[in-house]
Amino acid sequence: MQEKTKKPAQKRAEATKKRSDASKSRISRSERPKSPETPLKSEKSKSEKSLEIGFSKSTVEKIIIAVLVFILTVFFVKTAIWERKYYSEKEGSERYDATVVDSSSDIEVDETPVTEEQMRAHTVPAEDPRYLSIEKLGISNARVLNISTKSNGELDTPLGIFDVGWYNGSSRPGKGGTIVIDGHNGGPNVVGVFKYLDKLFAGDRIKIERGDGEIFEYEVVDNVEIPLDEADAYMKTAFVSPTPGKESLSLITCTGEWSQLRQTYLSRQFVRAVKI
Repeated sequence: MQEKTKKPAQKRAEATKKRSDASKSRISRSERPKSPETPLKSEKSKSEKSLEIGFSKSTVEKIIIAVLVFILTVFFVKTAIWERKYYSEKEGSERYDATVVDSSSDIEVDETPVTEEQMRAHTVPAEDPRYLSIEKLGISNARVLNISTKSNGELDTPLGIFDVGWYNGSSRPGKGGTIVIDGHNGGPNVVGVFKYLDKLFAGDRIKIERGDGEIFEYEVVDNVEIPLDEADAYMKTAFVSPTPGKESLSLITCTGEWSQLRQTYLSRQFVRAVKI
């Protein structure tokens, strides 16, 4: 069987065609998208969405906290401004000389209990008040200390919360005038001698023992709570007997709500009694 031979030109054409087909095949494969890129793109999209959600929640929380802080700040600032304005309007009001109720913000008190020995050792001049007792309130022989007024005209108070102070500008027991005695309602941690002064009512009894041992008894006539801004004016009443012509006793202490701005209570308790 005779084999036909191909012409050289035909062979060259066939070789050229094969090379061209191989080149096209390589180009086609290089243009195809890489399969791993698709899942990477998907993973990136999920990550971005997660970050966006987290950022959104964090931003909302920060905004809520900022708003709450702002509201609270405005509230406290307005309260402080109102209180300061209120009391500044009361500054300069007329005061009754040497009878101003102590309302200073620098008061320090001693919460140390008075021992039996200290109580017995307490002495005063014969006609000065030495002890005060109020059976109804459980007060027995509270020491009476001699007090005056401070440089600003306010009535002073004893250092100890279990002692009471007799204003030496007022009368003495048995002399027919009005005796003025004040005391603390307590300290930061312990209740004081006059904590329950508001529990006294008309007819209750108060006793005062002088330095010479003589005891005088007084009967409560009235008991009132007066706002701090009106207390100075009421001091005139505290120095007058509720029963004209009779010797009287006035007890004073702090009461009411505590003012953080003024560092004092916003009311004063006044008890008036007459000698029996």
